[in-house]
Amino acid sequence: QVQVTESGGGAVEAGGFLRLSCEVHGNNNPRPCMGWFRQVPGKGREGVASIVQGVGSVYYANSARDRFTISQDSAENGVYLQMHSLKPEDSGKYYCAVGQYDYCYTLDRSYFPYWGQGTQVTVSP
Repeated sequence: QVQVTESGGGAVEAGGFLRLSCEVHGNNNPRPCMGWFRQVPGKGREGVASIVQGVGSVYYANSARDRFTISQDSAENGVYLQMHSLKPEDSGKYYCAVGQYDYCYTLDRSYFPYWGQGTQVTVSP
């Protein structure tokens, strides 16, 4: 059974920095896609960034490009999301998910069957 756990959320002021971490256990796929998604109340989960583990291909939503960086950890069983120059509109609950590498570029939540419980990010003006 695949278990996904996020950590690192919090409250910061606009312009600040946060690093989110995600650990995955029980995954047998040698090249999974691991992604970060954001959800705000009343809206669906939108893709923020994704990476193909073991390959390093990365994909970003336009809102995250140039400010966020997704990377894999050295053990290749997790990912980080470094978020710089945070804006109030970056606020939301951030979820880590594991999916198929061949759909990684889509940032489409329907291709990610395994999810964590989420971690809250709040950016104040």
